[in-house]
Amino acid sequence: MRVIICGAGQVGYGIAEKLASEKNDVSVIDVSPDLIRNVRDTLDVRGFVGHGSHPDVLAAAGAESADMLIAVTLFDEVNMVACEVANSLFNVPTKIARIRSQAYLQPHYMDLFSRDHMAIDVIISPELEVGEMVLKRIAMPGATDVVAFGDGKIAMVAIECLEECPIVDTPLMQLTELFPDLSATVVGVSRAGKLTVPHSTDQLQAGDLAYVVAAKDHVRRTLGLFGHDEQEATRIVIAGGGNIGLYVARTIEDRKGRTRVKIVEADRERAANAAEELDRTVVLRGSALDQKIMMEAGIADADLMIALTNDDQVNILSGVLAKRLGCKANMALLNNPAYHEFADSLGIDAFVNPRAVTISRILQHVRRGRIRAVHSVQQGAAEVIEAEALETSPLVGQPLRDLDLPEGMRFGAILRGGAVLNPDGSLVIKPKDRVVIFARANVVRQVEQMFRVSLEFF
Repeated sequence: MRVIICGAGQVGYGIAEKLASEKNDVSVIDVSPDLIRNVRDTLDVRGFVGHGSHPDVLAAAGAESADMLIAVTLFDEVNMVACEVANSLFNVPTKIARIRSQAYLQPHYMDLFSRDHMAIDVIISPELEVGEMVLKRIAMPGATDVVAFGDGKIAMVAIECLEECPIVDTPLMQLTELFPDLSATVVGVSRAGKLTVPHSTDQLQAGDLAYVVAAKDHVRRTLGLFGHDEQEATRIVIAGGGNIGLYVARTIEDRKGRTRVKIVEADRERAANAAEELDRTVVLRGSALDQKIMMEAGIADADLMIALTNDDQVNILSGVLAKRLGCKANMALLNNPAYHEFADSLGIDAFVNPRAVTISRILQHVRRGRIRAVHSVQQGAAEVIEAEALETSPLVGQPLRDLDLPEGMRFGAILRGGAVLNPDGSLVIKPKDRVVIFARANVVRQVEQMFRVSLEFF
């Protein structure tokens, strides 16, 4: 696949790195010579200095033969114009644009991005995507990652196995026998930094991070089996009143539940804007690193502190400060992947990776076949894929135990007619089933092939 990426910042670089590693023909455009130099020096891609919305720059990057354009510059207007130029002058089949301004994303204005008006096939809003991820984490305390599949009926949760976890040292197949009515499957295990796809005879150990695919209604019970019985937070302090913090607070207000939120925002204008837009949320102007401000926000009695500023270091330090002042748990927004590996040792209970959220959303459209959703885990080491089975798929018509499957993939769940089915060996996949699969990066292409439209289909 030939892909042009406009924007060589953290998101653009991450997308280029992922696509180049899969042997795609990738060109990257950015106005910064330093960013393009870095891309050329570290990745197997072509780099072009210039504006991604300029026809001559797009032409030089190979737009005439491109299959996809991904516009993720810092400016919404550049991203929109780049997609329009790519469509009008070069007939690029798929155009994806990152849109950050909430003014463009109001429901009554969304017709702007229809095919009749602006040639953008997919709109990505990192702030909204990250906000939704934060809300899912709040709803599932004890999980370090939560992603919905199958129209919200299936969830993939990452769960840490603690020392007191009651199911450690138990073969996975025995867990199925002990809890036959539990719709949950362990599909991946990260141990000492190495990610593996387990077999039914494998056992979990204390310290493992288990990736579990479960029916949404069974997630709470699954967390309990892993020893996580944390209650959902009802007193939350948010550091950062920007787009993400505002979205999270507003959504919590709209749900009209028992949860109460306080926001700490250093910028005067943003603090005033948040106070004006929110009804039941208390907004305090000040630094999340100021102990007096945090005490005024009630951090000593808070269940959860969520750090959502634009500064990773502030997010880490404010999270650590919050726990030191008595907050039960913390969560931090971390853009820099260098912090991810040792966030836990710094005292961060959970973190959200905006780049991974955006890349996962884009991969859904890069993947070939009837792919409905993709979530990248462990910095691209594996993917959780939801795909629709076609009549010509090699998966259809045989019991799962008889299928010749590549090493490194595992079925998590099957959605059939609104019902979630456990992927036991006797199950036979039918056409139109939606299948959730955990696959290591080296077998993702083979999984794609299983769901591609064959000529026999016609």
